Amino acid sequence: MKESLFKIITNKALTGSVYEMNLQGDTSEITGPGQFVNVRIPGFYLRRPISVAFVQNDILTLTYKTVGKGTMEMSGFREEEELDLLTGLGNGYDLSRAGEHPILLGGGVGVPPLLYLAKKLREKKLPIDVVLGFNTASEVFYRKEFELLGCRTEVTTADGSYGTKGFVTDAALFRENHSYFYTCGPLPMLKAVYEKSASDGEFSFEERMGCGFGACMGCSVKVKGGCKRICKDGPVLRKEEILWEN
Repeated sequence: MKESLFKIITNKALTGSVYEMNLQGDTSEITGPGQFVNVRIPGFYLRRPISVAFVQNDILTLTYKTVGKGTMEMSGFREEEELDLLTGLGNGYDLSRAGEHPILLGGGVGVPPLLYLAKKLREKKLPIDVVLGFNTASEVFYRKEFELLGCRTEVTTADGSYGTKGFVTDAALFRENHSYFYTCGPLPMLKAVYEKSASDGEFSFEERMGCGFGACMGCSVKVKGGCKRICKDGPVLRKEEILWEN
C-alpha cells in the first residue's frame, strides 16, 4: 500500500451517472487487475474505494458511479486538481487460473475492473469472451473498449432496449463452454452466476469499508472455513470458498 498524490487529467461522464477519471501518478503499487484504490475526498471523513479500471504506465483510470455525496463531489473535480490516493489495495484476479478460453461477466459498475483484466489476458494471447449486463440502453458503456482489445463481446439489458434481453446469465456466450470465469457486479448477479455457471471462477465483491486495508475489520464476511476481509483478503474470492447467506 502506498499513499501518493495523483493529478487529474480528465474527468468525464460516460452515462448519466457513470464517470471516467484519468489520473497521473505513481502506479507502481498496482500489481494486477481486480485491485482498488481508496480516494480521499476533501470534506469527507472516510475515503471512497474505487476499482482500478485500467493502468497504462503512470496513467490510472477510475470509473465510478455517482451514488452518494462523495461520488457526486468527485464528478465535479476538474483537470489539474490533485487527489490523495491509497494504491495497491486488495487481492485481485488470479490470471494463472484462466485456462484456454475464459469468460468475463460484468454488471453495471462491475464492468470497469474487467477491462484491465481483459487487457492482461489478451497479452497472454487468450481468446476472451465478455458479457456486459445493464438495466437499459442509456447505461451501456465500454463495449467498444472490450472489442478493441479483441474480445468477443455481448451486451444484455434487463428491459431489452439494447443487445440481448435479460441478464448476463441469459447471454448466448454464457451458455458456451469456458475454461474459467471472472465476474464483478451487483450481488444478485453474482449469485446467479454462481448458481448457473458450469466452470470454476472468481467473484469480486463490494462491501462498505472503513480503513480499506484490513485494520478495522468492518468489511468482514463469512466464507467456508471462517471469515475474510473484503478489503484485505478480497475483493476477489474463489467460487469454492463463497458462502451465501440468506
